[in-house]
Amino acid sequence: MVSPESQPAIEVTDLTIRYGDRVAVNALSFVAMPGQITALLGPNGAGKTSTVETLEGYRRPTSGSVRVLGLDPVAEHRQLVARIGVMLQSGGVATGMRPAEALHLFASYYDDPIDPDELLDLVGLADHRSSTWRSMSGGEQQRLSLALALVGRPDVAFLDEPTAGIDPAGRQLIRRVIADLRDRGVAVLLTTHDLEEAEKLADHVVIIDHGVVLADGTPTELMRASQGDDVRFGAPSGLDVSSLGERIGAVVTEVSPGEYLVASAATPSMVAAITGWLAEKDLPLADLRAGRQRLEDVFMRLTADANANTPAPVSSRRRRSRR
Repeated sequence: MVSPESQPAIEVTDLTIRYGDRVAVNALSFVAMPGQITALLGPNGAGKTSTVETLEGYRRPTSGSVRVLGLDPVAEHRQLVARIGVMLQSGGVATGMRPAEALHLFASYYDDPIDPDELLDLVGLADHRSSTWRSMSGGEQQRLSLALALVGRPDVAFLDEPTAGIDPAGRQLIRRVIADLRDRGVAVLLTTHDLEEAEKLADHVVIIDHGVVLADGTPTELMRASQGDDVRFGAPSGLDVSSLGERIGAVVTEVSPGEYLVASAATPSMVAAITGWLAEKDLPLADLRAGRQRLEDVFMRLTADANANTPAPVSSRRRRSRR
């Protein structure tokens, strides 16, 4: 639990980043607190990578300011790097290097590192200590990348898609590690396209698109604020929504593949009409939600609105490899 007196670990104030005449990030502001998991969410090209690279000190703001642990990531980079951990999606480890070798190398950069053998156990790689990077699966490489980000006991951890390409057991392990970081007072800034994961893990969610903040709050706050007088259900994609709408007397929209929105109050008769129509067509019902939305529902609605009212997003520059 974060005390009211806690100072933000990350402060982003009116951050603007331009590439020539293209605006990647537009007057972006948010904070991330110690002892919390902040999920920075957005579609591809939303400005997430540019924002995180600026926080890590690898990109200068065009205007505005960022502070991490009270430090300017560029001007005070040397002081900052000893106190942050960075996990990238891929790259940064020599293909012939073994996990134990990589962790001992990274540990040598810090004054008080975590024991590499302890970290190998923590991320479930004790049995792979002698495997080379090239021989490891994508999920095993991800777990090693997480261990490398944590070896220096960071006060702030930047985790980029930490469970991408990992099997269910590996995802559960990584989620436990991330939750433990929060419990130890670390500020975790998480970027992910797994919105279910963000909903379960995050204490704080910032949704951005086209470089601007669309929503900022706890998952519960965002889902509660977006609740409406409607019904949402899952079924095979490509339903004849016109036919269904005529049958139930309400407008039906396929808001994403296999996800449908019915613009009507969630009365028992409406629910029965929807399920009855599906039964007549011998179509399965994946789920049905009356009123309450998931974080994914909120994300899809907000980004769809942003795309309808904003020019095409700026493409981010190519993602760097691990430094």
